[in-house]
Amino acid sequence: MGKAKLFAWGVAIVIFLVLMIVTPSIPQSEEYHNFADQRKLFFGIPNTLNVVSNVPYLVVGVVGLILCYHGNYFRLSLEGELWGWSCFFVGVAAVAFGSSYYHAMPNDARLVWDRLPMTIAFTSIVAIFIIERIDEKTGTTSIAPLIVAGVLSILFFDDLRPYAVVQFLPCIAIPLMTILMPPMYSHSTYWLWAAAFYLLAKVEEAEDKPIYKFTHHVVSGHTLKHLCAAMVPIFLTLMLAKRSVETEGKSLFHKWKSYWISIKENQNKAETIECEYAVVSTMTE
Repeated sequence: MGKAKLFAWGVAIVIFLVLMIVTPSIPQSEEYHNFADQRKLFFGIPNTLNVVSNVPYLVVGVVGLILCYHGNYFRLSLEGELWGWSCFFVGVAAVAFGSSYYHAMPNDARLVWDRLPMTIAFTSIVAIFIIERIDEKTGTTSIAPLIVAGVLSILFFDDLRPYAVVQFLPCIAIPLMTILMPPMYSHSTYWLWAAAFYLLAKVEEAEDKPIYKFTHHVVSGHTLKHLCAAMVPIFLTLMLAKRSVETEGKSLFHKWKSYWISIKENQNKAETIECEYAVVSTMTE
């Protein structure tokens, strides 16, 4: 690893440590476990909808993992990509078990198993992005350290700050990198769709009780959060199936800028033609 990369990692670690020192700890609130929908609807499953709404994670996780290896359906040419996406889909599938286990009896002890699979998925995505947008070797070697860092973050159970960094930093960094950095593959907009659905899921999570009341106790915000967040791996799976190697080497920002300029130029041409037509019409009269 070059000096510049070592320096970048060093700066990131120092910033994290400074933030941990200067910001107050965030304890886990007991109120978090008090979800709006606590009905036992069928098969004797407690908190039924919050449990069964995790099924999509198992389906998309298993399908994605199979497609990573079955005839190389996703056309993953780099070893780091294969490992990264494999870890991601394993994490997604494991969310179904961890989250169901937690929601069957929400408490602090079980919350660890809810968050553990999600940290594996989050950190794998970061490593994949490093491979695709920054450097293949750096991204590949960062898979294991990032996953370990994610796992360690949930062990600070009386302090949510490390887990918040693991969860929310990718939510900020990935959309920005998607827009500003040249991609290795096409269909980069799928990353933005995935980020948008995750943002919507977090809003639904925060508005759990108001949504439950608004729907007249049909469905809660947390149940919708599960379904909406499941759209993230669905969009990423579709992206993997559709994408091809990007030949232009232009960022989304550059493409959008070029598109906007071409629209303005066409508008100017249309206005010029309209003016010339008006002048000719006036002269003929």
